[in-house]
Amino acid sequence: MIGMNRDENKSNQYLTFALRNEDFAIDIAKVREVMDVTGLTKIPKMPAFISGVINLRGNVVPVMDLGYRLGMPPVEFAKNTCVMIVETEIAGSIVAMGTVADSVQMVVDLQADEIEAVPRMGANINTDFITGMGRQGDKFLILLNIDKVLAGEETEALADIDLGTHLALEPEVSTMDDASAIS
Repeated sequence: MIGMNRDENKSNQYLTFALRNEDFAIDIAKVREVMDVTGLTKIPKMPAFISGVINLRGNVVPVMDLGYRLGMPPVEFAKNTCVMIVETEIAGSIVAMGTVADSVQMVVDLQADEIEAVPRMGANINTDFITGMGRQGDKFLILLNIDKVLAGEETEALADIDLGTHLALEPEVSTMDDASAIS
């Protein structure tokens, strides 16, 4: 069982962030960058969980209120509010999607023995979007499967819309220094 020992000692890196005073984390490999929310353009008639779009180096990228998508109240934009640009698979293609977080905290290494299984919540409660519960001292991080959080008919329809032909966005995007934002 050498493979099991190797897996148990395997370290996984996660970007931690806050949504409405709760701590979450996603696999750092899914995160392209972290940005300020400046330059967010609201689009009429979009689903309520879509905060708008941003210009990412000339590309129009939809931005989702991640907390709202998870059933929380809408984001209240503040000084630490930021957009995490994540890569996700939608309809068989890898696409960039912005996700609004109340704040980004840090990158953490979690060993396999620091990750608990998703607790059973009952037959009618969907927890497929949670990969586990990361232990940090006496509190837990909710480890999200960002692909499953972003999956859905509304998101697929959004990916099919060519927003670039409908918008004239300014080319400048205010970005945070990646090193300071993620470390």
